[in-house]
Amino acid sequence: MPSNPHRTSRFHAAEATLLTKGNPKAAIAKFALPIFLSQLFQQLYNTADALIVGHYRGTDALAAVGSTGSLVYLMISFFVGASMGAGVVISRYFGAGDEEKVSRAVHTNVLISLISGAILSVFGVILAPYLLHWMGNDLKQSVVYLRLYFGGAIATVMYNSLKGVLNAVGDSKRPLYYLIFSSMLNILLDWLLVGVMGYGVGAAAVATVVSQGASALLCLRQLCKKGNVYTLSLRKLRIDRPLLREIFKYGIPTGVQNSVIGLANVLVQTNINSFKEDAMAACAAYSKIEGFAFLPIMSFSMALTTYIGQNLGAREYDRAREGARFGILTSVILAEIIGLVTFFGSGTLIGLFDKKPAVVAIGARQCHIEALFYCLLAFSHCIAGICRGAGKAIVPMVIMLAVWCVFRIIYITVAMRISHTIELLFWAYPITWTISSVIYLIYYLKSDWIHGFEAPANRLERLKAAR
Repeated sequence: MPSNPHRTSRFHAAEATLLTKGNPKAAIAKFALPIFLSQLFQQLYNTADALIVGHYRGTDALAAVGSTGSLVYLMISFFVGASMGAGVVISRYFGAGDEEKVSRAVHTNVLISLISGAILSVFGVILAPYLLHWMGNDLKQSVVYLRLYFGGAIATVMYNSLKGVLNAVGDSKRPLYYLIFSSMLNILLDWLLVGVMGYGVGAAAVATVVSQGASALLCLRQLCKKGNVYTLSLRKLRIDRPLLREIFKYGIPTGVQNSVIGLANVLVQTNINSFKEDAMAACAAYSKIEGFAFLPIMSFSMALTTYIGQNLGAREYDRAREGARFGILTSVILAEIIGLVTFFGSGTLIGLFDKKPAVVAIGARQCHIEALFYCLLAFSHCIAGICRGAGKAIVPMVIMLAVWCVFRIIYITVAMRISHTIELLFWAYPITWTISSVIYLIYYLKSDWIHGFEAPANRLERLKAAR
């Protein structure tokens, strides 16, 4: 699709950012920084949940909340991943200057997200106890937490969808501001409901739902402002079938990818549950610490998806390549720095959540096994983000399905039969991160991902001309 240099006045006036101009490194860094800070505040309030629950309600409560994380991810990740397809479509047409398609994609995405969020809320509440029992988690507190969380799942789905629209047009600052507000609100409600008023883990779920709803409303308020390319009008909410097919083309593979990762993590959590409450609490604490390693990983992965989408939409191929290299390198370095801090400070970090010696020992062991491999986790996610931005969402889906799901499940099944030790369970992650990174490296170097949006016939003609 040719770039359109004669953008309409709304493109010039939009509270959005074109990533097709200026220094690529500066553009990515400037765009990724607010996403990084957004992820940081989100992780801080997720960590505050665990800290407050663990401090005021004890090891059992921390285990009850922490052991639901993989199931929450499994249930929500498909819808969040599918909405990323809308981000790819919106960033592509925004980069190409096609205002009409940007608007239609926004309205289609919002309506689909509303429907998806409502479905998830209903089924999540109904299925929560059965899913937890299947995982070997019969803690009553987990059922209470999960049902209340899923009761407000529509808020989570809508926040991620609306935030994705803003990110797709280069606005990563406002989602940051909204998340700072909701993070502070969540921490305040956690402290008030759990710490001061003495309610149980259900109150932590309520606090999360309320804060996510606040973020979603703030994003909705911004999208409804008039005069922007992405302006949302309730009267225009309808499904545009051609654009829906595009959204599904790029979003469904990402949703499936997230779901299979979530399924594998549920299997890991099921095996962790077999080691009882101390292991459940230790792994819950570790998951919060590992979340900080995800900050540069996810911020650059998301930034690269938008950056690549806009630049390939504008046919700025050299800029896309340069930005991809910078994003990968920066993410890998930052993730490994966090990994080193986690490795050497493991005992102290786990002790912040639960000082029970058995819990600290198990959590520290997990840190020592996994933390030094964060660089590979970063590399895999960045290449996946580049593939999505280039319209090649099927590639990371296949790789994740084969390695992070099928191979991981086979490894865990075999390893647990050989020796029922938790250390073997922890090794499932570094091993699969390594394998996927090798495959991604080969694909990145050997494939023609840079022309992902071109029709096959056009790519063939271009290759013949090059010869």
